[in-house]
Amino acid sequence: MMKSWCLALICCWLGLTARAQEEFVPAEIIQGANEWLNDNIDERVLDTLGVDEDRVRKFLADVQRQFEGVYVYDLGAWRDSARQIQPVLASYEETEPYAAWLKTHLDYFDVAETLRTNVAAKGTNVVRLSAPSPNLERAVWVQVIEKRPAPPAANKHLPRLKQIFAEEQVPAELVWIAEVESSFDAKARSPAGAAGMFQLMPATARDLDLSVNLLRDERLNPEKSARAAARYLRKLYLRFGDWRLAFAAYNAGEGRVGALLKKHKARSFDDIAQYLPSETQLYVPKLEATLRKREGTTLAQLKLPGR
Repeated sequence: MMKSWCLALICCWLGLTARAQEEFVPAEIIQGANEWLNDNIDERVLDTLGVDEDRVRKFLADVQRQFEGVYVYDLGAWRDSARQIQPVLASYEETEPYAAWLKTHLDYFDVAETLRTNVAAKGTNVVRLSAPSPNLERAVWVQVIEKRPAPPAANKHLPRLKQIFAEEQVPAELVWIAEVESSFDAKARSPAGAAGMFQLMPATARDLDLSVNLLRDERLNPEKSARAAARYLRKLYLRFGDWRLAFAAYNAGEGRVGALLKKHKARSFDDIAQYLPSETQLYVPKLEATLRKREGTTLAQLKLPGR
């Protein structure tokens, strides 16, 4: 029963987020997963774990909407539930890759709550705001990342990954995207289907000549996935001419970013940030703060080699 419950949670989490390079997973997945929970979950198991069944359902449904929506502030309300679910997923071999992914997202909930608290402290009605300013998000992420040591796995992989990025004519410093995506955990797998250290979606990986099937998933190979991610980042930068936009596209999809720029006659990430998914609004400044901490540099300082 415990194993079945964990697998059910995976199904539920499939609808949580607009990850990486493809379209959102349909909301119907959440409905189907909740129906499965209704028919199969043993409330006594949840009681043993100290988790309320209705709370799990509400968490899954609400976070799915919040990650897909543009309202960052509401994410903070679900951080306690996320922290309860993550160790449960980590307890079983088949769900450990999902736990690794969720672990990298726990600070999104924390930062969202900090942003809400900061705005509320100024007497502003949070309900009337659509999104925090990108500058405020950057400032909060700098404070969060400044206190954080590099993931233990980073030292093992950094020299070779930086070499690969340089070979693909991408700034070597950008290998730190692997910290933001997976904490350098090659086994990490997102509920939406992204996998590996650089969290590539299946279709994107295939377009980049990686094998993605049951017998061999090259996204789980650190060196091959690094080369594919570097090539994709180079493509996105050449299209948008800006690293913030390139990373927004890496997270939310290049079609979405291109459409928003066109619709709002915009040229920068800050111009369209409030219209991007909540995850993307938080992802780009988190990456910037990580680069500042690990390499002492900014996205604006990074150029494609030879350009």
